[in-house]
Amino acid sequence: MKRLRRTAVVAGVVAMATLLSGCDFSVYSLPLPGGAKIKGPAYTVTVEFTDVLDLVPKSSVKVDDVTVGTVEKVWLEGYVAKVRVKLPKSLELPDNARATIRQTSLLGEKFVSLAPPSGLEKPHGKLENGELIPLSRTTSNVEVEEVLSALSLLLNGGGVAQLQIITQELNKALTGNEPAIRSVLTQLNTFVGTLDQNKQKIVTAIAAVDQLAKKLNAQKTTLATAIDSLPKSIATLDKQRAALVKTLQALAGLGNTATRVITASQKDLVANLQSLYPVLTKLVEAGENLPKALELLFTYPFPDAAAKAVKGDFTNLNITLDVNTQKALKGLLGLNLPTTGLTIPTIPVNVPFSNPPKTGGLPPLPVPTGTATSCITLLGLPVCTQKLNRSAFDPELAKVLMPGVAK
Repeated sequence: MKRLRRTAVVAGVVAMATLLSGCDFSVYSLPLPGGAKIKGPAYTVTVEFTDVLDLVPKSSVKVDDVTVGTVEKVWLEGYVAKVRVKLPKSLELPDNARATIRQTSLLGEKFVSLAPPSGLEKPHGKLENGELIPLSRTTSNVEVEEVLSALSLLLNGGGVAQLQIITQELNKALTGNEPAIRSVLTQLNTFVGTLDQNKQKIVTAIAAVDQLAKKLNAQKTTLATAIDSLPKSIATLDKQRAALVKTLQALAGLGNTATRVITASQKDLVANLQSLYPVLTKLVEAGENLPKALELLFTYPFPDAAAKAVKGDFTNLNITLDVNTQKALKGLLGLNLPTTGLTIPTIPVNVPFSNPPKTGGLPPLPVPTGTATSCITLLGLPVCTQKLNRSAFDPELAKVLMPGVAK
C-alpha cells in the first residue's frame, strides 16, 4: 500500500515537472498578495534607486499610505536598480514627485511610496506614462539589519572598550591645566569669532586668489619662458656686479652732493620762487592777451592783419594824421609862439594813399609847376609862405608833421 502511494506521488511530481518544462513559466506570474489590482486604464512609470533592498515584483505602491498600484518589474542597469510601477490613470502626481522604499513594519514587506515634493520645492507638471523618476528624487529607508550591523561593529570592534582608558588619560591631561585650557578656549573662541566676522573678506580674498591663479595659468607659457631665461639674466648681472656697485656708489655720492646743494641754496631758492610768484601771477592774468601780443614780433612794425592789405606788388593803406599846428608852424616859420594861455587847435586829417594798379607800368611822377603863396592869420597878423606846387611826397613836410620819425 505504501509503495502504491509513493509511486503516485512520484508520478504526480514527474507530471508537474513535465508540464512546467513544456511552457514558459515564472514564479512571479503566480498570484501573490500585496499589489493592488488595477481595473481600467493605467500607466507605467520607471523609478531609479541606488539599492532596492529586498523589493520584489507584485509589491505594493502607495500614496499617503494608501495602496494605489503595484511593482511590475525590478532589474539592474550598471550600478543603478530600476523599478517599473503600474498606476491607475485616475491617479495624478506632479512631474517632480519623489519615490521612497519603505517597510510596512519593523520586519514587514517592502513597498514603494510616492509623494509630491516637500520643503521649498513646489509641485509642477503632471507625471505621464513612460516617464522616469531619477536618483536625485528617490531614497530608501535604513534597514534594521544595517542598524544592527553598525551597532555590532561598534560594540565588538569599534573601540568601546578603550573609551574608559581614553577618558582616564584625558582626565589626567586636563587636571591642573584648567586655566591654560580655559585661556586656549577663550583665544580659540576669539579667533573663530574674528574669522566669522571677516568671512566675506576671506571669501573675496579666495575669489581673488582664484582669479590670479586663472591668469597665471593662462600665462604659464610666458612664466615658464621667463623662469628658463632667469639663470642667464642672473649670470649677466653677476658679471656686471662690479659696474653696478660703482654705479650705485656714484649715485650715492650724487645724492649727497645734491642734498648739500639744495640745503645750501634753500633760502635763495625760496626767495627766487617768492620773487617769481608776482611775475607768474601777472602772466596768468595776461591770459590770452600775451600770445596775441607776441604775434606782433614776427610782423613788426605792422600787425599780422596788415598782410591782407598787400595786393601783389602794391599796398592799400589808409593813414590818419593828427597834425599839431603849433609844431607845424614852428617847423615851417621858425616862430616861437607864446604858449601861455594860448591853445591852438589840432586838426585831424585823413589822408588816403593808394598805389595804382600794375597795368602798363607806373605813371610818371609829377613835375613841379611853380610856386604857390599861402597866408594865414596868426594873432591878428597875416603870415605868408611860398612853396612849390608838388603832388608827390614832400620829405620836409613829413619832418614837420612827424618830428623824430621822418628823416
